[in-house]
Amino acid sequence: MANILVVDDEMGIRELLSEILSDEGHAIQLAENAQQAREARAGGAPDLVLLDIWMPDTDGVTLLKEWQRDGLLTMPVIMMSGHATIDTAVEATRIGALNFLEKPIALQKLLKAVQQGLTRAQETVRAPVLAPRPVQPAPADEAASHATGGFGSQPQQAHVAIRSGPVGGGNGDSHLFNLSFDLPLREARDAFERMYFEHHLGREGGSMTRVAEKTGLERTHLYRKLKQLGVEPGKLAKKGV
Repeated sequence: MANILVVDDEMGIRELLSEILSDEGHAIQLAENAQQAREARAGGAPDLVLLDIWMPDTDGVTLLKEWQRDGLLTMPVIMMSGHATIDTAVEATRIGALNFLEKPIALQKLLKAVQQGLTRAQETVRAPVLAPRPVQPAPADEAASHATGGFGSQPQQAHVAIRSGPVGGGNGDSHLFNLSFDLPLREARDAFERMYFEHHLGREGGSMTRVAEKTGLERTHLYRKLKQLGVEPGKLAKKGV
């Protein structure tokens, strides 16, 4: 989880970015103008800043210059604008901005830019390399447990089969999904969410209203989530997944 500061004078943009990035597991701090952004930065450096260029009091490029001048530009900054010229984007990059996103911001571009920014931050602030600890010999019973696979000699599974269907067993339709434990965490989570939504869409005949009620999501949030996961409700409704 990363701490991300979103600076934009448009409330709708702030709320949308906050919702998307919160779903990705990040902690979001919001600022509607440069002054609030200054106050947020004075409280500590976030892991990443999404900074709008055109704001009523002080524009984003000027704020970026201030941070650079005062030695506060210690975190990756991604500039955002729907009206900026190429010259403005080049200037912001020259000052120290990591990236530039043009509004309206496509979801995949946003997530990719944020991931790149957080990766850059991790590369900049690396933890010191610790000396290796001496290896202690394992107790005899523990060594024997490892030798036989542990936990009653049952080998650890690299994947799990998930069966969808009525809770407690019933005569309703059920489907079997396979989820590999060898996937990176984010890919495994996306795979599970894809199965989860495909199951509910198939069960509800593709009705977004009923699926939203079942999953506890707002419809706009649900549409955005399905698009992010590459799930097409219309096709699933026809197939009866």
